[in-house]
Amino acid sequence: MSRRTPRPRGNAAPRITPASPCPCGLPAAYGECCGRFHSGSASAPTCEALMRSRYAAFVVQDAAYLLRTWHPETRPPGVDFDPAMRWVGLEILETTEGSAFHSTGTVTFRAHYTDDGRPDSLHEKSRFVRHEGAWVYTTAVFVD
Repeated sequence: MSRRTPRPRGNAAPRITPASPCPCGLPAAYGECCGRFHSGSASAPTCEALMRSRYAAFVVQDAAYLLRTWHPETRPPGVDFDPAMRWVGLEILETTEGSAFHSTGTVTFRAHYTDDGRPDSLHEKSRFVRHEGAWVYTTAVFVD
């Protein structure tokens, strides 16, 4: 997911606890799902798991995780969160490669959000590679 032009700060990220449903959409608690990747206690085993955890990082506004899982050649200096934007759902539409047996993979997804209360979505095909043994996000192509 791409960086957006920042607006004035004001709203904090939604409060997600380890027991909260994981924002990535899988039927697990945040602490057992993407939260363990965010904390560094586990690494995403597939590019789809990394995509889900990066989406969840946008939800909880975990800039450090987003930067840590971005390939150094394409990583921006920082991540700005738009306080008027709320991520509200993720649909994984297609995954190619990206398993433990691959070195590259793609995930096509639609991320739903509201911007100042207006619903919208982002349709993207993200590319991932293994870097120093871990999956990282490299680039994306916007589908719509």
